[in-house]
Parts: sequence; structure tokens; C-alpha cells
Amino acid sequence: MPPEPLLSVRGLRCGYGRIEAVKGVDLEVAEGEIVALVGANGAGKTSLLRAISGVLPLFSGSIRFAGEAIEGLAPFERVARGIVQVPEGRQLFAPLSVLDNLRLGAFRRGRARTDENLERVFALFPRLAERRHLPAGALSGGEQQMCAIGRALMAEPRLLLLDEPSMGLAPFLVDEILATVARLRAQGVTILLVEQNAVAALALADRGYVLETGRIAHSGSGRALLDDPAVRAAYLGI
Repeated sequence: MPPEPLLSVRGLRCGYGRIEAVKGVDLEVAEGEIVALVGANGAGKTSLLRAISGVLPLFSGSIRFAGEAIEGLAPFERVARGIVQVPEGRQLFAPLSVLDNLRLGAFRRGRARTDENLERVFALFPRLAERRHLPAGALSGGEQQMCAIGRALMAEPRLLLLDEPSMGLAPFLVDEILATVARLRAQGVTILLVEQNAVAALALADRGYVLETGRIAHSGSGRALLDDPAVRAAYLGI
């Protein structure tokens, strides 16, 4: 019998007021995978991540993480279990230093683990080490994205939810951020990735889902989705 996925979403419905943004999604992420979630703007990708992290309440459906139902847990309880989201737009505390932003990610960890995790983040992002005392708002867009990812890593995620990490970045920085995503997987972090650059995301991912108006329209390996003529024409622009 195959092992239970690290994350299992079944029949998930959520939205805003009476507007249903996600309409009965089933999704799985196995431990150690990168899974890409792609689709047009407004398809429900961010809403789905927000529901998994607990920020957006469910209308119905279930979420299981590491074998346990978590739909009744508050966001901070999900972080404690190992589900950590890097939100779209980074949402750093601009007046605070890079170092203070990173430390905020580790507020539930002891001093020794915080220091160890800082060293890990600085090894992954040497530019953050150089700029640790600067206000986060003084960083470039790429450096702010590094800081946002670093802050999430300080919480020791088992599952990292990445929402549009390349948004607004120059092409060479997009390559750098996506290469970092691959390195994180190699270090044992499982990743659910929402990414506007669908071709790059599917090339990186083990598996992918295509979301269309709140429903899963296609799913399969990253390579299979890249090679699917219908997906290429409708979603990838190739």
C-alpha cells in the first residue's frame, strides 16, 4: 500500500463572501516533491494556498497533513505543524531590518535553533547576510523575495507554499529564485509552487495541476503537462 501523501486536499471549496473561488479541488503533494499549480489570473491559485495555510476559511472539503485532519486548525497551529506560506507580494515589514524580518519567522523556535536557521538562510542567500542590518524596504525586488523565503525557512517548514515567487523580477533573478526552489527540495523541503511562469514551473516540478476557474482542468507530471498540446495552447503560450 503506498504511503499517505504529506498533503491531501479533498473536495475543497472556499471563497470570499458568497463568491466561490475554489470549487471542489482534489490535490495531493507527496513528501519530497515539488508540485506546481498553474493557471490564468483569477483561477483560484492563491485562494487555494490561503485555504491550505488556514488564512481563508473553507466552505467545505477536507485537508490532511502528515496523516491528520487540519481544517479545524488556526494558521499559527498549521505553521507549528510545518505548513509555511511565502505570500504573493512578499509582505515584509519594510521598516524593520532584514535580520529582524528573518527572526520573526522563528518566533516559535528557541534561540539556538534560530541561530542555526539564520546560518542556513545566509548560506542559501549570501546577499541577505551582507544586508542583514538594512531595512527590508531598502532591498531590491529580488532581495526582498529572498528575505521572504528566508523568513519562511526560519519556521522550519515541512511543506513550503510559494505564491508567485518570480513576480516582478528580472529574468536572471527568476532563474536564481527557481534554482533556489530546486535546492530547497534537495535539502528535504516539500514545495507547492504557484508560479506565473508556467513553463519554468512545470519544467522544475515533479507533478503539476492546471487550475481553471476554481477547478482542476489538467494534472500529471510536469513533463507530461508541458508536452500536452491542449495545455500548451491554452495555458503556456507555446
